[in-house]
Amino acid sequence: MFGISWAEFLVILLVGVLVIPARMWPDVARFLANVVTFVRKIIWKITDASEQIKQQIDLEKPIDDLIRTTTSDMLDEISEPLRTVKKQVGRRARPSAGKNVGTKTQRGKK
Repeated sequence: MFGISWAEFLVILLVGVLVIPARMWPDVARFLANVVTFVRKIIWKITDASEQIKQQIDLEKPIDDLIRTTTSDMLDEISEPLRTVKKQVGRRARPSAGKNVGTKTQRGKK
């Protein structure tokens, strides 16, 4: 309990009983009860908050996965046509350059 062994706890309790006068024991007991109640409430609040955070994270994981896959799919779809267009432009430029040269030379011969 709180990193204190039972033997240490009994020594602290014995010293407290010897040092605190008997007329103040009810007040000390009330104080200790209030402290224990306060600590329990804090622990319950922290536990509840951590469970709510875990639930929220579990709810957000599928959404994050959906966003990630959708984004990657959209980027893949956008980037593929650009690669195709670049390849087509490179292919078109070579044959059209040859046709233009041939038509110019034919015009010049006429």
